[in-house]
Amino acid sequence: CLCVRCAWPSTSGRQGGFCVASLDRSYDGIIIGAGQHGLVLGSYLAKAGLKILLVDRRLTYGGGLCTREVTKPGFYHNLHSINHFSITDTPWFNDLNLADKVSYITPRYEFGQAHLDGTALVLGRDLEETVANIARFSKKDAQTFREWNALAEEITAKILIPERYAEPLPQSEREALLSQTRIGREFLAVTRRQPLDVVEELFENEHVKLLFLFKVSLFGTWLTDTLSKTSPTGSVIRAFDLQTGYQLCQGGSFNLARGLMETFIAAGGTFQPQVAIDRVVVEGGRATGIALADGRTVRASQFVASTIDVHTTLEGLLGREQLPEQFRKKLDNFKYTAWTLFGLHHALHQSPSFAAAAFDPNVDRALKWSLGAETMQDLFDAHQDVQAGRVPKLVQFGSGPLSLLDPTQAPPGKHTTYAWHVMPLLEEMNDRDYETFKEEFSDKIEEVYARYCPNMTKDNIIGRYVYTAREYVLELPNMRGGDIFMGAFNADQVMFNHFGYRTPLPNFYYAGSGAHPGGAISGGPSYIAAGIIARDLGLKPWWKPWDAR
Repeated sequence: CLCVRCAWPSTSGRQGGFCVASLDRSYDGIIIGAGQHGLVLGSYLAKAGLKILLVDRRLTYGGGLCTREVTKPGFYHNLHSINHFSITDTPWFNDLNLADKVSYITPRYEFGQAHLDGTALVLGRDLEETVANIARFSKKDAQTFREWNALAEEITAKILIPERYAEPLPQSEREALLSQTRIGREFLAVTRRQPLDVVEELFENEHVKLLFLFKVSLFGTWLTDTLSKTSPTGSVIRAFDLQTGYQLCQGGSFNLARGLMETFIAAGGTFQPQVAIDRVVVEGGRATGIALADGRTVRASQFVASTIDVHTTLEGLLGREQLPEQFRKKLDNFKYTAWTLFGLHHALHQSPSFAAAAFDPNVDRALKWSLGAETMQDLFDAHQDVQAGRVPKLVQFGSGPLSLLDPTQAPPGKHTTYAWHVMPLLEEMNDRDYETFKEEFSDKIEEVYARYCPNMTKDNIIGRYVYTAREYVLELPNMRGGDIFMGAFNADQVMFNHFGYRTPLPNFYYAGSGAHPGGAISGGPSYIAAGIIARDLGLKPWWKPWDAR
């Protein structure tokens, strides 16, 4: 039995291969949840010299950074997080020197959309190539993209990315500061409009509009934020930016979790899995530790932080009675996304090859594919079905050629891919019917694949694995109701309206996906919380926290 902290055999008892005795001492800080946010937060504060205990309910760590061999040996499938937005440019990736432990692939082609008429639209990293691709569908739309591209990349570099990793400013201060510059004023104007209206107004070609809407909605929202009245985050700007984009973690998404854990342990942190927490201990009006289900208490002299969902954190671990009335109302009004993901993961002999590759061969190598919808109305219809709790009549999904871009994710000469389809939770369906539904809907996805990719036949498929909200909510209860983001990206709870890092209880912090900048793999909430906790404890950060001002 090896202790993760000291890497020596444990003689003090064991629990899942970790020193149980480590829970019998006190720490400077305790962090609940060993997903991306617990690992980022723990690494910063351990490197700051604090004695940190990181605990998790599960035996493993990484949360949504999950890579498993679920079809056949040697085929690695990312069951939750697959593509990570501009990870190598984040402050925490660089501060923690993660490039020494984790490799990322930045594909030349980011988005591809094949059509049944044999054409394909591909958006890449190169401006001239992307403009030329759009011009094949509309010269006017190509010129529009060129004009907006320069503005979007300036806004991304000077506003979107800095705000993503800084504590949000009050709305009035933020707008006053943004109003002082030309790009700030243009950015504010975009945020006050519905993203769909912007896309509809700027472009004329149906295929161009469809791919842009897909790209906008993928920035953490699907269509929910896109169809809302406003978008404080300015997500539509992202669709015009070619310099920042999605990347692929080499070998599988879990490798990012592994690199973070290695960093945390090297900094002196202690990780304990399989910890069942009963409650946060409150003494003298402040958080002083955690009480375990087996009756033990672990002390934290300076802080306790949670990185799990807001309701489990504040109702389950703390208790509503500890919250002031105003905060209870805020908790009661917190919204989760009203959709889930139906995931179909394939082990293949050949990577999907599009008939439309004759029109643009680069569609085969785009990181993300939009498949199934041919018109804007197709997308709206599917969205309306999900919003109404119905299985969508139109099969439309996102996908991508994982092993073609990263051969380490499959055996030599073989391939992996996935299909992510938006789906209601379908709680009313009994277990037997649900298993039948999973297989039948997977067949429909494969039928759509075959319409666009002639080689996606039964003979090409070595194995498949279906992973839906019913399965992932059991593994990760944080994803309440199947919400992979652990909080909706609506205008009422992003940016200056986000949930916050300090709770009403002194020394108890929240650093999970309910805080700015929200869900998905960003490391943002925990990076920002690390700076706030250090400041509150009177520590001088060894890093330079970002400031939106």
